[in-house]
Amino acid sequence: MKEIKIRVVTQNQVSQIFKNNNDFILNIVEDALRKWANDDAKLPDKISQIFDQNTQNRINCMPATIIPDKVSGMKWVSVFPANAPKGVQNVSGILLLSEIETGFPVAVIDGTLETRVRTAAVGTVAAKYLAPKNPRTIGFLGSGEEARMHFALLKHTFPTIEKCYVASRKSASEESFISELKEAAKDVEFIACNADYSLAASSADIIVTAISGQVPLLKAKDVKSGTLYIHVGGWEDEYAVALKANKIVCDDWNASKHRTQTISRMYMEGILKDEDIYADLAEIITGKKLGREKDDEFIYFNSVGLSFIDLNFANEIYKQACKLGLGQEVMLTETDAISYKNFI
Repeated sequence: MKEIKIRVVTQNQVSQIFKNNNDFILNIVEDALRKWANDDAKLPDKISQIFDQNTQNRINCMPATIIPDKVSGMKWVSVFPANAPKGVQNVSGILLLSEIETGFPVAVIDGTLETRVRTAAVGTVAAKYLAPKNPRTIGFLGSGEEARMHFALLKHTFPTIEKCYVASRKSASEESFISELKEAAKDVEFIACNADYSLAASSADIIVTAISGQVPLLKAKDVKSGTLYIHVGGWEDEYAVALKANKIVCDDWNASKHRTQTISRMYMEGILKDEDIYADLAEIITGKKLGREKDDEFIYFNSVGLSFIDLNFANEIYKQACKLGLGQEVMLTETDAISYKNFI
């Protein structure tokens, strides 16, 4: 029997790898989507165990394979929106990485920070192709961890952003958002909207909804022409928002259509059809379809989360951890560790 060692990489160590490395983060997303477009990735169906239909408390099992890199694995991630009122994070997870020459596991990696970073990175990569030129204002509906990560990566990508509106159910959360980010973005004017979601959206060149609940907060009347809307979670906008869009782009429509997001609900109710979806993001990145073509286009971007992107992150984190000496090696299986007589 072969000895099997795995590398355990903690959240702090993942943070060390990501720190001041935004281009590395964004490149992982684009690389994964190009591999997907070239049929170099496998995306089995996600298994989602929903424990409460109202809150959408759930645990997802998300497998994937990246063929050229000879790795396979999965993300095991819990999404518990009901945690928010308790003051507890609503997303936590781990990444499991295996090589596919012998099939042995090689790493277990914290997936909580990776999920936060990956989600914002996908939205930011989409914005690279879909946002208006030189956006100056950004509006957030929701002010939690995901909103903050989106701001960080979007500001890195669009240094022209000079004004940020933030609306949340609690003014303390808005102030916390501003307090955490204003020192790092001194050239940005932050505006707390006191739960006025209309104010946060109506002046924004880029709108991001990142809320923990299932409430259609974004209204079509508050979306101006030329805006990019980044839809992060579940049901965050009224149906009229999608119907107003000149283009609807998804990270992957086939992975989205049977979920509980706004456009997924519209599809299942017969309001949207397959042909109403303009493109998947990989088609735009690879040049098969154009991104933004006109200044006055309103573009709706929907992200459901794709496990092959998570797996690409896991593989790059693992490689960096090995290079930098991060993580702890654990002997998972020792040679001849099994003595069958002990089972008699």
